[in-house]
Amino acid sequence: MPLLNYQKEFAPLVESGEKRQTIRAFRKRPIKPGDRLYHYTGLRTKQCRKLLESDCASTDRIKIYENGNVRINATLLYESVKESLAFDDGFRRPGHEWEDMLAFFMTVHGLPFTGQLIRW
Repeated sequence: MPLLNYQKEFAPLVESGEKRQTIRAFRKRPIKPGDRLYHYTGLRTKQCRKLLESDCASTDRIKIYENGNVRINATLLYESVKESLAFDDGFRRPGHEWEDMLAFFMTVHGLPFTGQLIRW
C-alpha cells in the first residue's frame, strides 16, 4: 500500500490526471507494477488530502547526473526526451522544463540522484 505525497504545486496535476508519473528515491520495499498507489498532498498535516488511487503500470530505474545527463535503466536520454520527461513529471514552465526539474532534484535530493520512475 504505497503512499505517495506531493508538494502542493504538483497536486492539481496529479488530481486532474495530467501528471501520471513520479520520480522517487528507492524505498526499502520498492514499488512494483500492479501495486495500488495512494496519492496525497499534505501528509502528516491538517491539510492532508487524498488526490487519487491508481495502479502502478511500470517502474524504471532512473539516474540523474550532476552534468544533466539522465539514464533510464541503461539508456542515456536525448535532450528532447529529457524535456518530455520533465513535462510529464509536472515541470511546466515553457522552454525550461528540464532546467527546472534538474534544479529541483539538485535542491531537494542532491545530485547524482538514483531512484525509481513510477508510472500509473
